[in-house]
Amino acid sequence: MAQLPGRPGNLTPEEEAKLRKFWEMFLHVCGVLGEETTGKPEATPEPQGQTGATESEKPKKKRMSLPFRKKEKDKGTATPPRLAVMDGIKENDPEDKWGENKAYFDTLATHPPEQIRATIWSMVKHDHPDALLLRFLRARKWNLQRALVMLMSTMNWRCSEARVDDEIMANGEEFATANEKSSDQKSKKLAEDFLAQIRMGKSYCYGVDKAGRPICVVRARLHKAGEQSEEGLERFTVYLIETTRFMLNHPIDTACVLFDLTGFSLANMDYTPVRFMIKCFEANYPESLGVVLVHKAPWVFQGIWKIVRGWLDPVVASKVHFTNTLKDLEEFISAERIPTELEGTSGYTYSYVEPVPGENAKMKDVETKEKLLREREILYEEYESRTIEWISADAPEKRAAIHEERDEIARKLREQYWRLDPYIRSRSYYDRIGVIKPGGDLDYYPPKITPATNGTTAVVSLTPPAGETSVDDVD
Repeated sequence: MAQLPGRPGNLTPEEEAKLRKFWEMFLHVCGVLGEETTGKPEATPEPQGQTGATESEKPKKKRMSLPFRKKEKDKGTATPPRLAVMDGIKENDPEDKWGENKAYFDTLATHPPEQIRATIWSMVKHDHPDALLLRFLRARKWNLQRALVMLMSTMNWRCSEARVDDEIMANGEEFATANEKSSDQKSKKLAEDFLAQIRMGKSYCYGVDKAGRPICVVRARLHKAGEQSEEGLERFTVYLIETTRFMLNHPIDTACVLFDLTGFSLANMDYTPVRFMIKCFEANYPESLGVVLVHKAPWVFQGIWKIVRGWLDPVVASKVHFTNTLKDLEEFISAERIPTELEGTSGYTYSYVEPVPGENAKMKDVETKEKLLREREILYEEYESRTIEWISADAPEKRAAIHEERDEIARKLREQYWRLDPYIRSRSYYDRIGVIKPGGDLDYYPPKITPATNGTTAVVSLTPPAGETSVDDVD
């Protein structure tokens, strides 16, 4: 399958130059690049007609420093002032839809550079590091300043507000099942709300569309306003989006979201979680939506859509398609891959599989986890080092050679992530049923499983379609 434009391996010379500059800006903000370099370094020209100069007398090429090991007295110092204020970036901009400018300034004021670096690297996970930065560049139409503001805003949201990695993904479903029995009423309520949505299948992932994008089905009729707390709704939303990220199979980097409005009524409408979902995709998970299908919308949805459409970025709105029949859906998804309740012939019906005792045992092995994190840090440093060389290189041939080295380190990062994954991420429903496999392999149509009496899992039947059980089918 061909790689889409603006992705690693498919950049124009101008886009690659933007990516190099964006890496330079990012590395400076997080304290990896030193103050002596203020832009793309270039060789100082030899004075015309000069001869006989000794090596020490020749003008030197400007270099970028790589202060990975900060002195204790330097830790926690603010980001260099020249990056704190950028042309056209105002803290209180009325056109700043999601408050990203303010979040940018708040991030620089409250987060030390090393924390910014660590959080953004943690966002990479199994992806190519360039792919992450390119999402922000594409989302902001290759405007470097706006892309950096968006990246910093997302970092602040993940680290300080949502606590995506160290809380939502680290705790997951097994932790929630334990908290259902908690004597602390707040913890108990949050766990109940989170699990209720997963168990009923308010939203779930199943299979891929014709473009190979994982499909996330949202069953709006199962939502009742006020039934779950706002925090519980948001936690479930972020958890599902983050989990779906692991179902993206290169070169596929976007998802298909199918809103099933069968049986929808005004009692199911709740603007608060809808707006939160829009913010997630537009502000914190840029370039993640491939297509949005709104299926069997009743007439009462017309007025709702006018309001919701007004909240959407025009680019996101252009990805929304309305479908009413199976034939309409088949323009995007093969009938044999559509769930039974949507009149498809897959034979699939969502059925939650509860956490298995001990499935997160590796998360208690702190020694191995720390060893793997140290390994990963070395790879981060290697990638940053090669990136600085890539930024600095004058000749296209040299840049290309360094870029190949970066790609090889990116491959190692992906492989290493999947060794680390069981130690930092709680197992999900999709791990238990075999969609996400150890090592990162994917099977969008695995055998259907059910808990066995001994606490393990057992295969009870195969999920159709026959002959389409491998992720290789979409490549």
